Order: sequence, then structure tokens, then C-alpha cells
Amino acid sequence: MSGIKRKLKLSKDIKMVVSDFDGVFTDGTFLIDENLKQQKSVNFVDIMGVSLLLKKGIMFGIISGETSDILEYFRHKFGVEEIHKGIRQKGIVLTELMEKYNLKSSEVLYIGDDINDIAAFKCVDYKIAPSNANPVIKVMKDVQITEKSGGNGAFREMVDELLWE
Repeated sequence: MSGIKRKLKLSKDIKMVVSDFDGVFTDGTFLIDENLKQQKSVNFVDIMGVSLLLKKGIMFGIISGETSDILEYFRHKFGVEEIHKGIRQKGIVLTELMEKYNLKSSEVLYIGDDINDIAAFKCVDYKIAPSNANPVIKVMKDVQITEKSGGNGAFREMVDELLWE
């Protein structure tokens, strides 16, 4: 990883990464077919980021306002236990996760893209948003912005900088 210029300021003490799904792993859009079935596009580069985190022993979870079965992919592929779907109060769920794993705010990173992520951002010291996040999020105090957009490598960019030595 030498030669990579670090943009994000992240701690080696981070023990858990928690992410929103839509707008982070996707570009926030979805297709609806004639049978009203949803389809979303997820970038494999970001999925590889989950694998890299877990291999380094960093816990991973998703807190999503949506109930998409796509989230089950992460549970089955990587054995991720902390998949929370249909959540409106993300800050409450994130606080519960931090208590469950006895983690301090300085040991948890949250990545999200929209106003429903604000309460979760307030729980942690490390707040990341993709470059195409809602403007309200991008101007929040201490929120760091990736160069990549959601669904186009933002999650992996964060992982690479977190694991970069």
C-alpha cells in the first residue's frame, strides 16, 4: 500500500466498523421490474472490503433502514451476525452494539450517507460519508468524506485507509 496518500484520519484502535447499506454499498438507486421486484447493484470492491476487515479481526455490522434480503448475503457469505434491517433509530441500535461488545466511541467507525444516519454518527468518534452523501451529512462536524462515492468503492476506500500501514 505504499505510495497511497491517506486522506482519512483513522485510528488503529478501531475494533468495529458499522455501516449503512443503501448509499454506501449501493449508489442509492434501485431498479423495479414489472413484477415490482427490486434490484440493487453492489460493487464487489466494497464486498472485498468486508472480507479484508474480518480477516484483520475487525468486527463488522450493518444497520439499515431497509429490509432488503440482499443484506442476508453478508450474513451467509461472511458469517456477519450484526445485520439489523428495518431500523429507524440507528443510534439506539449502534449504542446497543457498543454495549454488547464493550466498545468505546473511539473504537467504532460508522459510515453512512443520509440524515437517517445522524443519530449513529453522534455515537462514535469516527464518522465517514461517501462523496455523494447528502449535503447535510457532508457538513457535519467531524464527518470525513471519501473520494469515492457510495456503490463505487467508498466503503473499500475507507477499509484500505483503515488497514493501511
